[in-house]
Amino acid sequence: MDAVEKVGSGHPGTAMSLAPAAYLLFNKVLKHDPADPAWPGRDRFVLSCGHSSLTLYIQLYLSGYGLELDDLKALRTWGSKTPGHPEHGFTVGVETTTGPLGQGLANAVGMAMAARRERGLFDPDAPAGESPFDHTIWAFASDGDIQEGISHEASAIAGHQRLGNLVVVWDDNRISIEDDTQIAMSEDVLARYAAYGWDTVRVDWLKTGEYVEDVKRLYEVMQAAKRETGRPTFIALRTVIGWPAPNKKDTGKIHGSALGADEVAATKKILGLDPDKTFDVAPEVLEHARKVVDRGVAERKAWDEKYQAWRAANPERAAEYDRIAERRLPEGWTSKLPVFPAGKDLATRAASGEVLSAIGPVLPELWGGSADLAESNNTTMKGEQSFIPLEFQTNDWKGGPYGRTLHFGIREHAMGAILNGIALHGGTRPYGGTFLVFSDYMRPSVRLAAIMELPVTYVWTHDSIGLGEDGPTHQPVEHLWALRAIPGLNVVRPADANETAVAWRSILERGDKPSGLALSRQKLPVFDREVLAPADGTAKGGYVLAEADGGTPEVILIATGSEVQIALAARDVLQAEGTPARVVSMPCVEWFEEEDETYRHEVLPPAIRARVSVEAGVNLGWHRFVGDAGVSVSLEHFGASADYQTLFEKFGFTHEAVVAAARESLAKAKG
Repeated sequence: MDAVEKVGSGHPGTAMSLAPAAYLLFNKVLKHDPADPAWPGRDRFVLSCGHSSLTLYIQLYLSGYGLELDDLKALRTWGSKTPGHPEHGFTVGVETTTGPLGQGLANAVGMAMAARRERGLFDPDAPAGESPFDHTIWAFASDGDIQEGISHEASAIAGHQRLGNLVVVWDDNRISIEDDTQIAMSEDVLARYAAYGWDTVRVDWLKTGEYVEDVKRLYEVMQAAKRETGRPTFIALRTVIGWPAPNKKDTGKIHGSALGADEVAATKKILGLDPDKTFDVAPEVLEHARKVVDRGVAERKAWDEKYQAWRAANPERAAEYDRIAERRLPEGWTSKLPVFPAGKDLATRAASGEVLSAIGPVLPELWGGSADLAESNNTTMKGEQSFIPLEFQTNDWKGGPYGRTLHFGIREHAMGAILNGIALHGGTRPYGGTFLVFSDYMRPSVRLAAIMELPVTYVWTHDSIGLGEDGPTHQPVEHLWALRAIPGLNVVRPADANETAVAWRSILERGDKPSGLALSRQKLPVFDREVLAPADGTAKGGYVLAEADGGTPEVILIATGSEVQIALAARDVLQAEGTPARVVSMPCVEWFEEEDETYRHEVLPPAIRARVSVEAGVNLGWHRFVGDAGVSVSLEHFGASADYQTLFEKFGFTHEAVVAAARESLAKAKG
């Protein structure tokens, strides 16, 4: 109450009613060590209802994670460790950035999947509960989390996967910003989760007609949830938001705004506190709460004995574990990357699939799958089993609980957030595929991956009107620049198979940001690198693929993906006409802009103002590269249903159109 009152904004109500549950979890149930927040054997806690950030911040303060009263006083202010919503990598003890509702719950599902995969890699034969890799993922969720569609997708996957290491506590307070949730919500949530395959339990603090915070009952349920290893557990905790504020509890008013001085004072009186004191924490209260540090040290010590015994018994696995934990790639792994011979046409999606199959055996940490589009996205490593409970194997997909191939079903939204959870958990490195046009369904998760700088890879195929007959609903037009607009996301659109291989290499070597591969459905020529520049230039984001005769161009043609071949054909015409033309392949504008100015000016000399960009999508950001005299060959409308050759001709993606654009740009540059 004091923190929100001081800053004048925030969400006090849920933090008030969840305080007993949060304290119980951190003080008695959660396996954690505040003295070592990164301890790999810890349980993970996800506050999916990130608007109630004080629920987490106060426990981090009471548990001794480094937050102090001054940090709580600085809630939601510039430079504080307590921003409005929890931010991973910014505040110690925050496992994931939450706020957009449902994302945290889906992150928790990903963490639980990652924990199982990690156990399968390093200690698959240990009895349940006996491995140092066994731990529980806990999540607190609100009505808003449960309403958001992403929670339906992610929870269905969790139930299907039998994630017995996942426990979600739903704060069933039945209040949102628009007050009583009955105005928009009437389904039986417990029945819904039971239908997903979860173990469901109700803890009702209103069952007697009076509000009784029965912490003992909640403790028993939480302990039972830890023992349930065959399915995830969903605990419906019936609370009253803002308890015990006399006038604002159980109202929408206490959800997202300060109580006001009078209500705070009245509530403090009910609690037996001095209404004239703010941020008043008795020393003995803090001393008692921080005894959890001793429990954490003892738990970590016991875990370490088990962990060291595992290391001694499994030296090779331990060495691999160390490498993956440090995000080191194995020596010589790039020798496994395929080199594609010139003269063969190959879709970049197919080349990507060959890359994955080639590097899979030497990169066990890399795993992933598709949103029901595996054969289209080429995301399945050859010979690898599916990650699936044994009873759900099919004729086409064999596997087990420790498999490597992920099947998300037609659930792109959850896939994006689950990939984030896998990356946040550590121990493995995920990728996920769908059509580029459906990146729209994933965008909130992609944005959060960029905010958190997570090494997630997206395999987005069918990257343009080049997918052909499926028509405008499936043809991405605005998507490349819409994704490039996300700060911290690398969008990579390779021009041929060898650029695709280098793109994968660069993504894995960088490992500091999310990256999306935009790959073609249609076959593309594999360029002759004896004539053209090596594909290694892909790593720089943009490079001179074909130089002008004499090395001094009059015009520069900049292209990406499937349109690079068109730029090369246009160059031939221009050269034959006596106009020296340079072709720049620009697979990743983000990587190119990271290069120093000297290199960027070598590729795009400022003195050469005649420039043409060629990309089968909107030209939204190309002005940065073509300048005031430049011309963009682009698509400023939706596509159509026809074969891709017809579409490229009808919509002006031909070498003739590029030549005409070059002439136009040359005239503008001279004028």
